[in-house]
Amino acid sequence: MIIQSSFTPAWWLRNRHAQTIWPNLFRRHPALPLIRERLELPDGDFIDLDWTAKNHNPIVLLLHGLEGNAESHYIKGLLNHLVQINFQAVTMHFRGCSGEVNRLPRAYHSGDTEDLAFVVKQLTTRFPDRPIYGIGFSLGGNVLLKWLGETIQANPLRAAVAVSVPFDLANAAQQLNQGSSRLYQAYLVRKLQRSLRLRLNNVTLPVDSTKALSCKTIREYDDCVTAPLHGFVSADDYYRKSSSRQFLSTIEIPSLIIHAQDDPFMTADAIPTAAELADKVTLELSARGGHVGFIEGYFPFKARYWLEQRISQFLIEQTTA
Repeated sequence: MIIQSSFTPAWWLRNRHAQTIWPNLFRRHPALPLIRERLELPDGDFIDLDWTAKNHNPIVLLLHGLEGNAESHYIKGLLNHLVQINFQAVTMHFRGCSGEVNRLPRAYHSGDTEDLAFVVKQLTTRFPDRPIYGIGFSLGGNVLLKWLGETIQANPLRAAVAVSVPFDLANAAQQLNQGSSRLYQAYLVRKLQRSLRLRLNNVTLPVDSTKALSCKTIREYDDCVTAPLHGFVSADDYYRKSSSRQFLSTIEIPSLIIHAQDDPFMTADAIPTAAELADKVTLELSARGGHVGFIEGYFPFKARYWLEQRISQFLIEQTTA
């Protein structure tokens, strides 16, 4: 099902780039103490989790975007909001994103659901009587939706939310190499290469490091690094197998997808149709909102972050259903 969003962009942030960039530059967050936990993975690597204060209420697992972490503006904002409404939240850092280089050559990618499955298994084993919800942003949303579609009825989550998902990775790679969106691409490629340099100092990687560190586009980087590190033949093979769009029809838990049609990370062609969605999947579309933006409000510096309100509304509805 596809529904129209209630989101109305702030009059001073109607441009898709303004919606995307504003919170990165100007949003400030109250200090929130987090508790770090390290999970050892079966292959010898590790995953770091950042928890809010313990309580006995439902648990919300957050998945960040490409090269994000618990300090990303959208994660910090939602963590603070979830604490206010008495959920316990935990951010799962993808490998190498928690501030410490991972041990093995493999890292993470848009289609890697193995680590997410392991983390959720640990949570359900440890807290069998507490509902667990999943929320993914951008790359994290693609991982979450793909896993939901892979596991079908066996998925242990109570419900899920995915925001600004690159449903079609090839489309996203192409769009990020067009016009103003190339600014985001340059920023992301620099972050990926910075992480790669750190890893090269600690781990021997089966990639051409000189070529990798000279990549200019996301596609070049995925062809040179992401694909060979994770068993794909090429970037195209990676995009084809890892895009979440093909998994939306088999999701069997209540899932809300929040997306803006003006998302600068992809074109409107990437947005799935109603026929591609399982019965329990709702795609909430707005004309504007940018990429993980969705900012309302009458005055600058008194912005209202609609996304957090909408996510919490959905979680409360699922908790009381």
